[in-house]
Order: sequence, then C-alpha cells, then structure tokens
Amino acid sequence: MFPGPPADPATPTAGSMPSAAPPAAEAARTPGGATGAASARRAWTAPLLLGCAGVLALCIALFGPGLMARGTGELRIPGAGLTTVLRTVLFAALALHLGELLAPQLIRPVRGRPRTAVRSWAVFASLAGAAAAAGQIVRLAAVSDLGITETYGTREGGLLLLIANGLAVAALCAASRRPALALAPLAAVIGAEALRAHPEAYSPEFGAALTVVHLTAASLWTGGLLYVLRTLWLWRGSPAAARALLGRYARLAIWLYAALAATGTASALRRLPLDVVPTSAYGRTLLLKLALMAVVSVLAVAARRRMLRDTDPSAACRLARREQVVLGLVVVVSAVLTVVPDPHWISLRP
Repeated sequence: MFPGPPADPATPTAGSMPSAAPPAAEAARTPGGATGAASARRAWTAPLLLGCAGVLALCIALFGPGLMARGTGELRIPGAGLTTVLRTVLFAALALHLGELLAPQLIRPVRGRPRTAVRSWAVFASLAGAAAAAGQIVRLAAVSDLGITETYGTREGGLLLLIANGLAVAALCAASRRPALALAPLAAVIGAEALRAHPEAYSPEFGAALTVVHLTAASLWTGGLLYVLRTLWLWRGSPAAARALLGRYARLAIWLYAALAATGTASALRRLPLDVVPTSAYGRTLLLKLALMAVVSVLAVAARRRMLRDTDPSAACRLARREQVVLGLVVVVSAVLTVVPDPHWISLRP
C-alpha cells in the first residue's frame, strides 16, 4: 500500500479524546444513519413483496379459471386450478432455461465486467417442468378414466409425454459440458406445447405457429430478464458494467416485445370473437393479461428512460425488478388462458 499523507498536528490521534458527533449529513451516510435505515427497509421489503406476489400468483392459478368462467354459461373444466398450477410451472421452466441460454450471450461482450457468474437453475427448472408435464398426464388419465398407457395414446397425452421427455433431456444437457445442446429438446417442447394448445379444427397449424413465436419470445423475455437481474445483483459494485448489460438487454427486449404484441394480437383475433369478450372466460382472462402487460410496458419504458438519464443503474434495476414480478403474474394468467374453454364455440351455437 502507498503511505498516506503526514498527520495533521491538529488531528486527534487514536489515543486522544474523541471528536464531537458528526453532522447530520455525515450521520446520514453512516451505516446507522438514514442510508442504513433505507437499506434495512429495502432488505425486508423486497422479500415481503415477493412473498405477496407469490401468494397472489398461487391464488390466480387455483381460483382464476373458476372466477373467470362465473356467469358465462360455459362448461366447467375438471381440475382447472391444478392444471393451471402445473402449466405455470411448465412455462416458468421454459423461461428459466431459455433465459439462461440467452443471457450469457448478452453478458460476454460487456467490457470491464466482473468475472463472477450466477449459479445455474436450468437443471432444476427443467426437471420441475418435466414433473409438471407428467402431473398433467396423471390428471388427464384421472379425468378421462383411462390408464396411463392408454392416456399416452391420446393426442394430448402423447404431446405431454413428448414435453416431459424433452424437458428431461434438456436437464441432462444443462448438466453436461455442452449446455447449449438443450436448445434442440427445448424447441421440441415448445412445438409440442403449441400443438397441444391448438386442438381446434379451424387452421390449427396457423395457431400453433403463432404460439411457437409467442411462447419463445415470452420465455426469452421473462427468463432473460431474471438472469440479467441476478447478474446485476452480483455486479452492484461495477455500475458501468451493470448499465451496459441492462442496455444490451433493453435493446433485445424491444424486439421480443414486438413479436409478443404481433403474435398475441393475431392469436386473439383468430380465437376470440369480439362480441363475446366480456361474456367468456377466455375474453375476461385476456383482458386481465392485457392490463398486466400494460403495467409491464410502463415499467419497461420507465426503466429504459432512467437508464439513459442516470449513470447509476440502481433506479433502473429497481424498476426492472418490479417488471419481473408483474411478468411472473403474466405467466400465471397465460396458464389460465390455456385452461379456460375456447370461446370460438360460442359464436357457432345455434
């Protein structure tokens, strides 16, 4: 270490009488001052908000399909709440794994970045998704009064089996030395889920293609943002690198948002007759999803403006964390959309 400047004779030494109390401005910067109090508040506020969001997400998954279908006259879906929970886990697994494959490509070119890296969640996420798909097979067998082997022979059962096996293979790839190999089984999982979500007789291929793009973009956006936020927490001592990474993600998110908006609008116009929007469970759920997406959009724009205006990325990161929480609720509402009845039959009734 370099030697410091010579001591000022007027400066008290270690053995001298302690100086007077620091002024208010200095006290505010001490760990026990206002800054320390604010940090302490944030330390327990964030877990509390996450816990509340988790409870809200679980309530939406369990009771959302029934609440949205109340008073519509549509058929009751057996086990709708459990199915929504399982599909939420499946969608979250896709987002986590795809986000871990995307985000490192954004991190690698950042100059002056710290060499620390977040721990991978891909293996656990894909195994959880595989278990959720297997749970849907068991539920389908129970509802259909079929054996497990017979359930595999049905269209939905066979696609769910493909999804479960694809996620299991993706977990093995994530645990190997070549984690990028998981892209192939994850692509198969997305394709199978898109086909499963479109059993209708009217142009199912077009609907499945829209779902492939929509589900891929949504997974990359949600999972990529989570990985970036986890990385920014490790980089909180390097604001320049954190700001550069957040900027790279924000530029990609614009294109993902455009893909989501285009495919979501096309899917809604294709599947939902406009005259049954307020009187169908699908229409009501879609309105809720649009409201949440509007909140996400506002938070994303605000985070981008703060990032461009401030050199310190902490404010933009806080907005991005809120965006992540609302995106989690969007994932749950999207799962509800896959469970409630297809409203197209309403317009076909005599």
